[in-house]
Amino acid sequence: MKLDPRSRQRLLSVLSVLALFLLWELICRLFNVSDLVLPKPSQIFKVLFERLPALMPHATQTLFTTVVGFGLGVLAGVLIGVMIGSSKLAYDVAYPLLVGFNSIPKVAVVPIFVVWFGAGTVPAILTAMTISMFPVVVNVATGLATTEPELEDVLRALGASKTDILWNVGLPRTMPYLFASLKIAISLAFVGSVLSETVAANRGIGNVMMIASGNFDVPLVFAGLFILAFLGVALYAIFSFIEHKVTGWAQRKTDFSIA
Repeated sequence: MKLDPRSRQRLLSVLSVLALFLLWELICRLFNVSDLVLPKPSQIFKVLFERLPALMPHATQTLFTTVVGFGLGVLAGVLIGVMIGSSKLAYDVAYPLLVGFNSIPKVAVVPIFVVWFGAGTVPAILTAMTISMFPVVVNVATGLATTEPELEDVLRALGASKTDILWNVGLPRTMPYLFASLKIAISLAFVGSVLSETVAANRGIGNVMMIASGNFDVPLVFAGLFILAFLGVALYAIFSFIEHKVTGWAQRKTDFSIA
């Protein structure tokens, strides 16, 4: 049975992951690697199966803080990106400030959030928001700033206002840039949430991993990493699906064969 390109790509991805786990398992067994150094995938999945009921509340907490922080970061990023991309003055004033803020290590910002809001959920949400906002700002601003001047001149000649041009041309043209940034930002949001959970939280996968590493429970640490990887891939797949439905007109074809 001949598979279409998309199904073939998915099959190759699954086989690649299985091959990686198999190679990992063989290396650990052949060289007798200790679980304190690198646990075998079979040991990690065993820990996941045995402790999944206890890990689920922590995974739900991490997913909640990540999604909320990501949503706030996207909202703020789109608003700032539209402002910067549609105004030369705003670009010159705000963009250097954003670059400077993004250059600050977020681990240095978490203690400030803890002082302001206390340990727990709020610092994790704010950390996820701040770390995921910058890619959205840059991509939205880039999409708006690269709108063809000739197209804008034609629309102005037809009587379109600046708002009409932004709403009917600028924002639709920015959608591919926006979805590209969303797939990056969701991964960064997980980094922000877990970072905050390891510093100042009593729930979440980051907190579980910190306690497990202190107890030298390395298989549990890797189990936490597997949960984070699964959640990240799931959200990435969701945004890829939405991107395909919304901006399919802007995507390159993967099948060049002629029927």
